[in-house]
Amino acid sequence: MTDKNLWGPATGVGSMPGGDAREAARTVAGSFEDFPFLAELPARGPGADMIGRTIGMLVEMYAHVEPSGWRVSDRPGRDTRRARSWLGEDLDALEEFTQGYEGALKVQAVGPWTLAAALELRGGEAALGDLGACRDLAGSLAEGLRAHLAELRRRVPGARLVLQLDEPSLTAVLRGHVRTASGYRTYRAVDRQVVETALREVIAVHDGPVVVHSCAPDVPFGLLRRAGVEGVSFDFGLLTERDEETIGEAVESGTKLFAGVVPSTDAPLSDPGGSVMGVRTLWRRLGLNPGTLAESVVLTPTCGLAGASPAYAKAALAHCAKAARSLADNPE
Repeated sequence: MTDKNLWGPATGVGSMPGGDAREAARTVAGSFEDFPFLAELPARGPGADMIGRTIGMLVEMYAHVEPSGWRVSDRPGRDTRRARSWLGEDLDALEEFTQGYEGALKVQAVGPWTLAAALELRGGEAALGDLGACRDLAGSLAEGLRAHLAELRRRVPGARLVLQLDEPSLTAVLRGHVRTASGYRTYRAVDRQVVETALREVIAVHDGPVVVHSCAPDVPFGLLRRAGVEGVSFDFGLLTERDEETIGEAVESGTKLFAGVVPSTDAPLSDPGGSVMGVRTLWRRLGLNPGTLAESVVLTPTCGLAGASPAYAKAALAHCAKAARSLADNPE
């Protein structure tokens, strides 16, 4: 298990509003002195979105944009080149604002199952409908992430990298709820063992901690722990009583909870203590030691901030940092 000191007390999920990479990197580095992240700016268009950015990282697999979404191509085209160019801009900006930085740094990519649900094969159906295509996609993603992480180590050599895999479609994949191109059917549920194996393959490329993020309900905490993740990032407001036992087991096994407690679109912000009241209450209900709260929980917005105003995004990140201080100072 990773050294507890690796993680900062708060960070962001990934996306930020607007299209200015330097402004986003400045905001992130200013908000989180000990756990910044590589911002994504989907407002720039296809290729800057989380799916397009990750497709740009794939090795020997290419895709282009169709009206229905990203579709597999034979060779890299304009859309892939644009995705890579924007990622390069974001890396330049991050490097500029993290000069001499030593500490945790989070980078995000879409995980293999959300990617398989989003990427269309040549016939127009998602890769999810073809388990051979899913295996190829996971392999290509693993190779691409290996290169991406090496590039980050070169640019920010003092950082301890935390890899976040975005898997908002994971629960739908496991339950057979992902719709086909026609919308009239759904793809068959993928066996949990198959899901776990692909995740484990991708997680294995990083020698540091891996976090899986999903802002959907019913995050499969147990499966993710078995696959080898060290942290799970989720929307705290979507937890139900059904999740409590698995949350307790996760905490006791050392899994870090990235709890999304701050709204990700413009909303009135409560006082920082109010934002973490639910986390404290859950800890009490589970009978966990309040002293472990600060070391077990990283606070984040509920999801990415792409849909927020720039002013709110900045305030939300600052609020996460303040709420984390409140949690550390007053765990009970």
